Amino acid sequence: MNELFSAGLTQLCRNDSIVNDCITPRCEEIIVLLAHYIAEIEQVNPVLKLVGTNDRRELIVRHILDSLAPLGIICGTCDTRHIADIGSGAGLPGIPLAIALPDSRITLIERMGRRAGFLRHIVKALDLGNVYIEEAEMEKIPRGRFSTVTFRAFRPLEPKIFKKLSRLCGDGGTLAAYKGRKCRAESEMAELEKSLPHLAGCWELLPCPVPMLDEERHLLVVKPPYPLPPAP
Repeated sequence: MNELFSAGLTQLCRNDSIVNDCITPRCEEIIVLLAHYIAEIEQVNPVLKLVGTNDRRELIVRHILDSLAPLGIICGTCDTRHIADIGSGAGLPGIPLAIALPDSRITLIERMGRRAGFLRHIVKALDLGNVYIEEAEMEKIPRGRFSTVTFRAFRPLEPKIFKKLSRLCGDGGTLAAYKGRKCRAESEMAELEKSLPHLAGCWELLPCPVPMLDEERHLLVVKPPYPLPPAP
């Protein structure tokens, strides 16, 4: 497992100088923490169904490395002081980001009690002092709390969802959505712009290839005008 992590992180560092600065000085520590995290997921996944696979290689590549693939983009384009991970589930991407960014405050927002309980256990087990858990619907989180809001394997960006997400950002805050194929993400945003035309020109779709995964991955970075009207 450690060899796979090492190979993946090395590739991420080689492709991005920002990632290299984050990872290389603490690479051994990061690998130990990520390996511990994987072991904890494997132990409870048959019961909690946190992720859709029990294959270790797939867990590492499709979930951990996938979560870290846009690290350079997030650090280079977003304010990382206080990041919210919406619908965190198993802690993806929030836990890998918190491990890589120990100076960032990461809030994991998860509405399901058993999954939130797992997240509290992980934070304690890995001694992640920069991670906080909110067991709540995102609609019940006070507005304007976060500098960046991210989400992975979440619902498509529709007008109601977009407004609910963007209200969590402070002035000038950023939405950073993990996406797959470029054409699908562009189509999603074209539909969103029909209802919210002021978003035109306020977003970028940036490639973030995942080591050892031959599939398209992108980060959708949205910096719309704030504040938006409250969600209905």
